[in-house]
Amino acid sequence: MTTHTTFTVEGMSCASCVGRVERALKAVPGVAGAEVNLIAGTASVDYSDQTDALKLADVLRNAGYPATGAEAELDVEGMTCASCVGRVERALKAVPGVTSAEVNLATGSARIGYTSGTTSPPALAEIVTAAGYAARPATGSAPATDRQADEAAKLRRSLVLSAALAFPVIVLAMGTHMVPAFHHLVMATLGEVNSWRIQFVLTAAILLGPGFLFFRHGIPALLRGAPEMNSLVALGSLAAFAYSSVVTFAPGLVPEAARGVYFEAAAAIVTLILLGRMLEARAKGQAGEAIRRLIGLRPDTARVERDGVVKEVAVEDLRAGDIVRLAPGERVAVDGIVTAGHGWIDESMLTGEPAPVEKAEGATVTGGTVNGQSALSYRVTATGSDTVLARIIAMVADAQGAKLPVQALVDRITLWFVPAVMTLAAIAFLVWLIFGPAPALTHALVAGISVLIIACPCAMGLATPVSILVGTGRGAELGLLFRRGDALQRLSEAGIVAFDKTGTLTEGRPELTDLIAAYGIDADEVLRLTASAEAQSEHPLARAVLAAAEARGLALSPAEAATALPGRGLSARVEGRDILVGNARALSEAGIDTTGLTGDVARLATEARTPVFVAIDGKLAALLAVADPIKPVAKAAIAALHAMGVKTAMISGDTRATAEAIAKTLGIDHVAAEVLPDGKVEALGALRGEGTTAFVGDGINDAPALAAADIGIAMGTGTDVAIEAAEVVLMTGDPGAVADAVRLSRATMKNIRQNLFWAFGYNVVLIPVAAGALYPLNGMLLSPMLAAGAMALSSIFVVTNALRLRRAGPWRNTG
Repeated sequence: MTTHTTFTVEGMSCASCVGRVERALKAVPGVAGAEVNLIAGTASVDYSDQTDALKLADVLRNAGYPATGAEAELDVEGMTCASCVGRVERALKAVPGVTSAEVNLATGSARIGYTSGTTSPPALAEIVTAAGYAARPATGSAPATDRQADEAAKLRRSLVLSAALAFPVIVLAMGTHMVPAFHHLVMATLGEVNSWRIQFVLTAAILLGPGFLFFRHGIPALLRGAPEMNSLVALGSLAAFAYSSVVTFAPGLVPEAARGVYFEAAAAIVTLILLGRMLEARAKGQAGEAIRRLIGLRPDTARVERDGVVKEVAVEDLRAGDIVRLAPGERVAVDGIVTAGHGWIDESMLTGEPAPVEKAEGATVTGGTVNGQSALSYRVTATGSDTVLARIIAMVADAQGAKLPVQALVDRITLWFVPAVMTLAAIAFLVWLIFGPAPALTHALVAGISVLIIACPCAMGLATPVSILVGTGRGAELGLLFRRGDALQRLSEAGIVAFDKTGTLTEGRPELTDLIAAYGIDADEVLRLTASAEAQSEHPLARAVLAAAEARGLALSPAEAATALPGRGLSARVEGRDILVGNARALSEAGIDTTGLTGDVARLATEARTPVFVAIDGKLAALLAVADPIKPVAKAAIAALHAMGVKTAMISGDTRATAEAIAKTLGIDHVAAEVLPDGKVEALGALRGEGTTAFVGDGINDAPALAAADIGIAMGTGTDVAIEAAEVVLMTGDPGAVADAVRLSRATMKNIRQNLFWAFGYNVVLIPVAAGALYPLNGMLLSPMLAAGAMALSSIFVVTNALRLRRAGPWRNTG
C-alpha cells in the first residue's frame, strides 16, 4: 500500500537544494517517489509501510531543510466537562507529528499545531472522533455561537419532552409521600404496583429518548476506561432505574425493608441536567456574542462604480481599486480611502469612542463603521481577510481559543477527577451497605447515586475558558484587542507600564516653537536651509520644521547627500553649504561647540521643549525648539494606573531635562531619556525589578521593545509592524485605554478565580455531603434528585458569573 503526503519545506533557495532534498527522501527505504517544487516550497512523497511521515520529516530536518509547522482547527461535539477536554487533548498529542493541542470547552473547538506532511486536519478529526467526540475540520462558516444556538435548541426540545414525561412520575412518587389524601387516592385506584409500573414506563421513555445522549456518550467512554461527566450521569440514573425495576418486577430479590423505588430520581436527574445543559448552552452563546456582533457588522452588498455604471454587488466580489458609493447612514463595506465627499463616520465599533470622526478626501474608512448624514465615495484598499474588521475577528477568536497558564492546574486535577468520584461513590455505597442502619441497601444506593450525580467537572472545565470568552469579547467592544488569551493573565499582573513618548503620550505632531539664531544669521535663512535639508526626512521633527517654513512662505532648495544619523539627527548639503541638524551629541561628534547656548537649552528643557541645533559649514548657526503637545487624556491615564497600584515609566529619545519635564507634568515615576531606538529593549530591562513589565508603543522602532516586554501593548493608530509585535492592541490612540485594558484583565482574572473557587469548593463540600457525611449529625441523606439540581446549578453559576463581564467598563466613562 502506497501513501502520499506533501511537506512544506523551509530553506530551499536553488536547484541544488531541490536535488539534495529529493536525494535525501529517495534514499529512505520504502519511498517510491519524491518530487520537490522550489517555487511552492513543497516536497510530495509516495511511500510504503516501510516508513512513515514522521521519519520522512526527520530526514528533511537532518538534511537541513525542515518541514514547516502547520495549524489545524477542529469543531468538536459532545464535550461536556473538563475530563472530556483532557481526553481530546491527550488523543491529539499522541498523534505522531503533533507539537501542540489546545481544546476549548466553551467554544467546542480544538487548535492543533503539527509538522506539515505528518498528518492532516481530516486525519486529526478522525482521531478525535475515534476517542468518542465527533469532530470535523473547522470551516469558519458557522461561528461557535451558531453551534451553541443549535445545541441549545436541541436541548430545549429534549428538555420539554423529558419534563413532560417526568412530571407524572414525580407527582406519583413525591405526591403520595407529601399529601396523605393523594396517597390514599392512588392506592385506591391504581394500587402501589401499578403506580410503580407507570413510573417505570415513563422513566424508561426518558432514558431511551431525551436522556439517551448521556448513555450514548457516557457508556462508550466508560468501556474505554476513560469515564467523563456523561458516564457519571449514566451510571447514577441507570442505577436508580435498575434498582427500582428489580423492586417493581422481582421484589423477592430485595429485602422487604429496602423495597422502595427511585424512578423519580432517575427521571429528575435526566431532566434537571438537561435543563442545566440547555441553560449552559444558551449562556455560552451569549458569552460568545461579541464575535457574532462583529461578524454582523459586515454588510452583504455595496454599490460600486464599474464601467461608468453604479451597481450593487456582493461584498465578497469587491476588488482593491473599486470605487464604492456610500449613502448616508450606510455601513462601510470594506476598508478604503475617501475619494469624494466630506462627512462624519461613527467608528465606535472599532475604537470604543462614541464621538464620530471627520472624513474628507484622502481619509481612511474601515469596514463595519457607520456613515453619518453625508454621501461619500471611497476606493477599496483591502477586502476579505485583509480588512481591519476581519483581522479583529481573527484576533478575538484566537484569544478566545487560548489557554491561560492558570488552566494547567485545572487540567492536572480533572485528569483524575471522574475516576476519583466513581471510586468515592463505590466507597460510600460499601460503607453504607456494611455499617449503615436499616434499610442499609436503600441508604447505600442513595449515597452512591448522589455522589455520582452531584460531582461537577463541568464547572471546573468552564471556569477559565468561559471567562476568557466573555472578557476578550467585551474588550473587542471597548476597542481593546487581546491577540492572545494568555496576555489577559500577564497584563493583570503588570507592576509597571512603560510608555514610548512620541505618538503615545503626545500627539506625535511636533510644532516648531522657538528659533534662536546665532552669529547674526537671519532666522528665516536658517529655517529655509534647515527645512531644505530636512525635506526628504520622515522624522516628526523634520515635519515640524517643514510646516514652519511653509507657514512663512519660504522657498526650499534641493538637498544633496542627505544622511540620517540615527538617534542624533541629519546631515545634508544645500546650495553648496554643509548643514547639520541634530542634538548636542551630533554636534559634539562633529567637533562643534554648543556651550554658548547652554542657558537657552536648559530653559527650553524645563518647558518640555526639545532643543535642536543647526550647524552651517561647521559652525553653530541656531537653536530650534520643538514641542510635541501632550495628549489631553495622558495625565488622567497615568493617574488611573497609579490608582491601581501600577508604576509608570517613559522611554524617550529627548534630552533628560525635556523628558523629565514631561514626566513631571504627567506624574510619571521613572524616566529613561536620550535613548536611541535600539536602546529601548535595554531600557526596559532596567525596569524589570519593578515586576511584570508592559510596554506601550506605536512606531516601527517600538517593535523590538514590544516583543521584548512581558506584555507588548500597541496603539492601533500606529504601524502594522508594531501591532504585529504586540500582544494587546488598543484600537484608539487614547493612552487611557491602557488603564482600561489593565482593569479589564484584572476583572477577568478575578472572575476566573471566583469561578475556580466555586467549582472546586462546590465539589469539595458537597461530595462528602452526598456521601452522607452529615447523617451522624442531623440524620440528613441527600436525595439524588437534589444532587442533580445542585450539579446543574453549579455549571450555570460559573457561566452566569462570567457573563457579568459583559457589563464591565468602560471605567473612565462611569467614574
